[in-house]
Amino acid sequence: MTVPADAQEPRTGSEILRTALRRNLGAMTWGTVLMGLYQAGETAFPIALGLIVEHTMRDRGLGSLGLSIAALAVIITTVSFSWRFGMRILQKANTTEAHRWRVRVAACGLQPVARDTGLRSGEVLTIATEDADQTADIIEVVPLLVSSLVAVLVAAVALGLADVRLGLLVIAGTAAILTVLSVMSRRIGAGTREQQSRVARAGAKVADLIIGLRPLHGFGGNHAAFRSYREVSTEARRQAITVARVNGAYAGTALALNAVLAAAVTLAAGALAFQGRISIGELVMAVGLAQFIMEPLKLFSEMPKYVMTARASAERMALVLAAPPVLVPGTRRPAPGGGLRLDRVRYGALRGLSFEVPAGEFTAIAAYRPQAAADLAALLAGGVPPGAYEGAVRVGGQEIADLSIDALREHMLVNPYDGEIFAGTLRANIDPAGTARLIGEAVEASMLTDVAALHPEGLDHGVRDRGANLSGGQRQRLSLARALAADAEILVLHDPTTAVDAVTEQLIARNIARLRRGRTTIVITSSPALLDAADRVLVLDGGAITTADTHRNLLGTDEGYRSAVAR
Repeated sequence: MTVPADAQEPRTGSEILRTALRRNLGAMTWGTVLMGLYQAGETAFPIALGLIVEHTMRDRGLGSLGLSIAALAVIITTVSFSWRFGMRILQKANTTEAHRWRVRVAACGLQPVARDTGLRSGEVLTIATEDADQTADIIEVVPLLVSSLVAVLVAAVALGLADVRLGLLVIAGTAAILTVLSVMSRRIGAGTREQQSRVARAGAKVADLIIGLRPLHGFGGNHAAFRSYREVSTEARRQAITVARVNGAYAGTALALNAVLAAAVTLAAGALAFQGRISIGELVMAVGLAQFIMEPLKLFSEMPKYVMTARASAERMALVLAAPPVLVPGTRRPAPGGGLRLDRVRYGALRGLSFEVPAGEFTAIAAYRPQAAADLAALLAGGVPPGAYEGAVRVGGQEIADLSIDALREHMLVNPYDGEIFAGTLRANIDPAGTARLIGEAVEASMLTDVAALHPEGLDHGVRDRGANLSGGQRQRLSLARALAADAEILVLHDPTTAVDAVTEQLIARNIARLRRGRTTIVITSSPALLDAADRVLVLDGGAITTADTHRNLLGTDEGYRSAVAR
């Protein structure tokens, strides 16, 4: 299921709920009819018992008894089938709607242009799962609310026909119960929103810790990190307890008020029967309805709580769906065969950076400061809004701000030093789209052949989430193989060999130069092997290019360069 890029996203939680209700109007209509029929059948049961008692007291024949049994059988059958098919329709619509919102939130998170949500990935994950499910619950809540109202109204009418005071008692009592509970439900909604936020923050925290588990173990920071997570989780637990207390008070109050109303109807009917104002059959009906009415009243009184929860979840989804994009890309495409040029770029650690890489050249950029290297990689990847930097970045003769993101990334691939590894196979990680033509060459160039040779399945060997069953060097080579297999016209590699040994690094450097011959390649690195393999080295110091030459000439003439890159 895909979501059109130009689809109008709901701006608020209320709009999300209205969209869900409008989209499922047909299913909700049928569900409401069937669930209303179910509640009417349930209500008809004590009414039928009262009528049977009334009729039997006048006519004690077997025919009347058989007719009464048949009537009860029809009611029971109606109740059974209407419930079964009504809930089937509603639950199908509920799960389908939850799936739609999960896909929509995920589509926002996976768009080429990131959204300025202010949320961490773990929080977005919670919104795409739990909040999507709770928002879709509105599809069931509304029909159940209407059907419960039907049951209460049928009971009130039936009791009113026996004695108008009984009907008015049910209506007045129901209105009073809902007034009290609606006030309490507002507090539940506010508490639920805060609980969802804290649980999402705890989820994001543990996700970050799992990602950085190996480095944490490396310097002994795992215990401090665990304490940090425990504090966040404790806050979520305290809020959950607060919400549970409010929910408990709400449920207890609802049950007590429902019981009071049922008792009041029973006592009032008993008093009227004692006074001779209603018959024995009407008394049986009234007592039966007083007992039965507790169930729809309970359901009816719980609905405001579910509505508030659905609204809280919908408002959290709106944080993602209505968030503005980090940048608004253009529509142009870069000219084929063009190179890369930066003119007086100022961003982060970059201070008036200018350089040009002609088409087909293998250029290495030796950045003395890691932050400058990271800022340059982020800028070239198109992840920095045009208004956040000064100067111009041109790809294929076009400014990067004027290019569509898809066209930019088809033309220029920026592979980060910490490229993500996905659960699946080695082959699926190298060629996720199944369209690469250089898989074999990329595997050989990245020296990933030894990893494939270790397993009988070769490139079809399974990879765990985030490459948990691979070493750091193997993950890095797998990421490099994916970048090389894409065969982009311009390839930018950021520290592609920091986790491999020196011998393997030498081989990879030569292989990249050979495989990418005639293609524009830029490597941001301090690796002597990669610097030596490049046609030209640009020295990035103090946020600007200070000199340019071959690696070997720079080693012989530039003491600062020799100190920075020699190992």
